[in-house]
Amino acid sequence: MPCFIVLIALVTPRLGIALLWLFSHWFDGLFTTVLWPIVGFVFLPTTLLWYTAVQHWFGGQWAGFWPIAGLIVALLIDLSPTRGRYRPRERASR
Repeated sequence: MPCFIVLIALVTPRLGIALLWLFSHWFDGLFTTVLWPIVGFVFLPTTLLWYTAVQHWFGGQWAGFWPIAGLIVALLIDLSPTRGRYRPRERASR
């Protein structure tokens, strides 16, 4: 069950991007090449969604609190699985 929840969490932003691309004009005219949406889809899907939201809702203006705060949150969401959870083992004292 936990593996299924992790799988759903990883697929959800990518599913949203695919649905937006297939059924709307959300990404039309935002990128000059196809490379950036593909890189965003593979590596930083939540950040890609936030970037397009800023382009639509804030007119592409990155000045202000909400665009920057949203970018930081999106990056934290996208990069949090790569942090790893390394904890050194405790040695048994004899």
